[in-house]
This record gives sequence, C-alpha cells and structure tokens, in this order.
Amino acid sequence: METDVARVLAMAMSAAVLSGCGAAGAALQEFGIEGMGVVSTPHAEVRGSVSPDGQRIVWGSTDRAGGAGGWDLWQATLRDGRWQDPRPLPVNSPGNDFDPAFSADGRWLYFFSNRAGGFGGDDLYRAAVLADGGFGEVENLGAGVNGKGDEWAPSAAGTRLLFASDSFGGAGRHDLFVARWDGKAFVDPQPVPGINTAADEFDAAWLGDGRAIVFARSDDVARAPVRLMLAQCDGSAYAEAQPLALSFNAADGSTLGPVLDLSKPTELLVSGSAKAPKAGKTDIYRMRAPAVTGKDGCL
Repeated sequence: METDVARVLAMAMSAAVLSGCGAAGAALQEFGIEGMGVVSTPHAEVRGSVSPDGQRIVWGSTDRAGGAGGWDLWQATLRDGRWQDPRPLPVNSPGNDFDPAFSADGRWLYFFSNRAGGFGGDDLYRAAVLADGGFGEVENLGAGVNGKGDEWAPSAAGTRLLFASDSFGGAGRHDLFVARWDGKAFVDPQPVPGINTAADEFDAAWLGDGRAIVFARSDDVARAPVRLMLAQCDGSAYAEAQPLALSFNAADGSTLGPVLDLSKPTELLVSGSAKAPKAGKTDIYRMRAPAVTGKDGCL
C-alpha cells in the first residue's frame, strides 16, 4: 500500500513551481542544485545531509536502482571538490529506509525504516558512523520515541532529538516533537512549542541553536501540497510561521526535507522541484540559511 510519504513525493514530482523569487526572496539566494548527476539525478532524491567534516553526503531515494529495497539511503564522498562515487548504504533493508541525517557531532546517522521488528509503521533508527566510511549495526531508538504509528525525519543535536510522529497525540495529524536523552535512550517526547496544528507538520531543522526552526506543513500530507515554513522563537514558543523565501517553495508545489549543512552552517539543503536547474523528479538544492532573529527559550 502506498504510504503518506510516497504520496507527498508523487505530488512533488508533478507539481508546478514558481519561476521567480521576488523581493521577499532576494536575500535568500539559492546556491543551486546539489551534485548534478551524482546526488540529484533523474530519480527522486530527498533530504540530503552533509557530515560535519564535509567529506560525505547521505540522502534518500524512492526509486533509484541498486539498493536493498524500494526506498534506500545513499552516500557520496567528496573528491576534488565534487560529490563522487554514489553508493547505497549497507544499513538498507528490504523495507523502506528514508530521511537520513547525521547527528550534530557526526557520530551517528539517524533515519526511519519500516523494517521488521519495529514498534509500528515507520520507526526511528540510528547507526554509528565509522572512521573508515562505513556504519555500525543498526539500532532501533526504542519505545520512548517509536509508537504504533509513523515516526519520520529524526534530527539529533546534543541530548535532544527532533522528529515527527502521529503516535503521541498532539494537535492534529503528524506533529513535531522533541525527546531528551536520559543516558540510555531518547524519552519523554514533548510537542515543539507553537508549531503543531490540525495540519501535518514534519521534516524540521533547527537554526541558531533552536532560536528558529524550518519545517514542512501540509493541510493533508496524503493529498495537499507541502510547503516549507520558517518560525522564530519568541522566548517560549515558535511564532508567526511564514513560508521559507525560496523560488520553488510555492503554495501549489511540494518542498520538504530541510537539513542544515553541518560543515557549512550558513547553508541549508532542501528538496523539491525547481524549473532550473533540474535533474529529475525531486532534487536536492542548496540555499543560504535564513537569518535567525529569534530568542532562546524554545528548547
């Protein structure tokens, strides 16, 4: 059965997008497509994450041949200033493996999977990042953050895990949560303050140590467009979320998968479909990270 995420990606592949940025987007210039022909290809690529040392990038694809399952995680390495040698990761399973992100310290790769042995549909997992470019054994993050529903887009920084879920109540459909590390596991997921609504909120990235957040929102992730939003912390909650100023982040398109480049924290990777440059169905793009004007107090 086609999942909600699959429907989102299908919409992103076919959606019309705007051709211009306008005055509001002038300060947020797009850097361009990421890894033409290597990372961004004729297939569907989503959620690129660069390691803190800048030497590798991982991403997810729903239809790229060569992996263990239908949805797989891929990696390319930096050589001569370019991404090269794309390969599926050994952590892939016959199921769906998606939404990869390196931890802020570079020690772990987080992702979701619906492989056998989980707590529900899509569960959150991680694998240790090895110095030789490989990965350790895959670990389920446990019942503290995995429920009977679907958990997506994990992002770890220090003792906190940011993720989306429809398993832990909340304001509506998929909501954004933050869990804390208790020394053994991530536990006690709490709603991200000020963000969650009756719509779907997912795919989030903190900016400026949590003083701002970029996230995806859709009225119905299975049927409606998806748009990236930016909100600043007012000291206790994220307030007045506005569409991220990016040319193809249109009301009638689908843009998702924001991840801050850990090796260049002034740059943000996002996924969508611009008119140009364009490699395929859903590509990974690099843009300047938006300005952070918020306060502390939302974490």
